[in-house]
Amino acid sequence: MASYGVEKASTNSSDQKVQVQDHSYALDEKRRAALAEVDNAKFSWFHLKVCLVAGVGFFTDAYDIFAINIASTMLGYVYGPNQKLTTNQDLGVKVATPVGTFVGQLLFGWAADILGRKRMYGVELMIMIVATFGQAISGNAPAVHIIGAIIVWRFLMGVGIGGDYPLSAVISSEFSSTHIRGRLMTAVFANQGWGQLSAAIVALVVITAYKSALLADDPTQLDSVDYMWRLLIGLGCVPGVIALWFRLTIPETPRFTMDIERNVHQATQDVDKVLNGSNFAADANAPPTKINAPKASWKDFRAYYNKWANLKILIGCAYSWFALDVAFYGLGLNSSIILSAIGFGSPNKSLTGTAAVYQNLHNIAVGNMILIAAGIIPGYWVTFLFIDRWGRKPIQLMGFIILTVLFIIMGFGYDKLTATAPATKAFVFLYCLTNFFQNFGPNTTTFIVPGEAFPTRYRSTSHGICAASGKLGAIVAQVGFAQLRNIGGTNKFVKHILEIFAFFMLTGIFSTFLIEETNQKSLEELSNEDQDGFVSRDVTDVESSRV
Repeated sequence: MASYGVEKASTNSSDQKVQVQDHSYALDEKRRAALAEVDNAKFSWFHLKVCLVAGVGFFTDAYDIFAINIASTMLGYVYGPNQKLTTNQDLGVKVATPVGTFVGQLLFGWAADILGRKRMYGVELMIMIVATFGQAISGNAPAVHIIGAIIVWRFLMGVGIGGDYPLSAVISSEFSSTHIRGRLMTAVFANQGWGQLSAAIVALVVITAYKSALLADDPTQLDSVDYMWRLLIGLGCVPGVIALWFRLTIPETPRFTMDIERNVHQATQDVDKVLNGSNFAADANAPPTKINAPKASWKDFRAYYNKWANLKILIGCAYSWFALDVAFYGLGLNSSIILSAIGFGSPNKSLTGTAAVYQNLHNIAVGNMILIAAGIIPGYWVTFLFIDRWGRKPIQLMGFIILTVLFIIMGFGYDKLTATAPATKAFVFLYCLTNFFQNFGPNTTTFIVPGEAFPTRYRSTSHGICAASGKLGAIVAQVGFAQLRNIGGTNKFVKHILEIFAFFMLTGIFSTFLIEETNQKSLEELSNEDQDGFVSRDVTDVESSRV
């Protein structure tokens, strides 16, 4: 009798194990089928919506970051000693945003893997909106100088901008079909170009609108310029406000629901709703069916990156972004200084007073428009055409090689290229080429690859690490540019800074060899984890049924 009871208990235990295995296998197949549905989906209205909602954020990011290129000159006229910001003041307003971005990329990257992409998306945009508005209404006071207040607001704005990088990249990649993922992510990122161009256009419009008032100002108190920079900075709120509602209502990505929340049934329902264009709404009353799959933890994180095959990709992505941003932000935030150094668009020396101020601001705005329209924007959209044909790695490698050559020519040939008016035009042409091949090259690919190359549970964190590495490069570039450019005289060291940029582009060539090609591969394949039996462990709802 006792042996019969033991035998019966043993049989029941075996049956339960078989049930668990069968159910786990079914969920594993269900997960893979849902992922295949996302990966093979045709381009739809939902993909366009994701592109637009994420893209508006990058438009706002770029507008807010690069508007300071012109606004810093305006601030100098109003609040700087001798109508010019000191080196430290100029450095402060320009480096505050990259420092904040560095913090935001790490913080939001980690939070999006813990709390969810949806829950964090929109929070970073609210921070950007508030901080941008705060800059525009900053005032001067005996206890707090306005430049100090702007630096604090720009740091906070940078935190919001930093959050946008991993969130937008990961949301775009996790919703994308495999065959269009590169183009979709490029289209999102390319909005940076439109944001930069818009900042220059708005600056030109504002400068032109206040021309009469400026010319009538007392040359020692340029009140009109105070209106100009506040409008230029403050209008950066507008696209963010427009996009905020759409960000707050975007659905959670099925991959997060499956692999981090570990709810396969809910994720498969979400996939159907998203791809069929139905209104998205999670069923709050549905019982969760959760799986035991690899779970994020510090131990698991170390185990994953202890493998050289995984660590080398993180190092390759992070350093490539660092090297690129040394030059990208070194040029982008200081283009007005470089244009002035080579005498391109300098005010007529016969002009004085407010007339000289107007022409200088006008020329800076026009010069930035030329550089952006001729090099930056075309670079993004040529990448869009080829990113899913050539792949990410060839484009990044080509970009670093060409940029190395261009910076060598611009740096070592600087004196001859700026000696005459025709030579200066050649320098500006080379400058536009560097902008073009930064974007038809590593600036775009360093954003895309980290959004594809890591497992879902660490994708946002890893992208945040890589992006923060890039912003570290931007900080190094900005501090270095400020401290070095006037060695030997005003802007005399610029040529050597360009040579330093060439060195960093050269190192980017070697770091590119560490990354893997991600083109036309599923995110699960790129995770370097075996997907067979990925969830073939005990299932929580089956475990609970035994109790």
